[in-house]
Amino acid sequence: MKKEIFIGMLVGLIANAVGLILTATLLGRGDDFTTVIKAAAEEGFLGKLISLGAVLNLISFFIFIKRKEDYRARGVLLITVFIAVFTFLFKML
Repeated sequence: MKKEIFIGMLVGLIANAVGLILTATLLGRGDDFTTVIKAAAEEGFLGKLISLGAVLNLISFFIFIKRKEDYRARGVLLITVFIAVFTFLFKML
């Protein structure tokens, strides 16, 4: 059970990282990833960029639900909530 939740959390982190890279690449207008992240941090929309990256978590969550892997889906959900709280706190700073 704990192993399945951990696997779901790992999948959620990887999906969010891939989503962040894809979002930064698509919205970056040809700039490289680090340039887009630095510009987003300077202009104050890094939290929004991270939140857009979490969209892939939704896909992995529903895949786990469809395959009846509820504990893995729970891990993805935990990471998604953690990312939401992190971006909220990051925006408050």
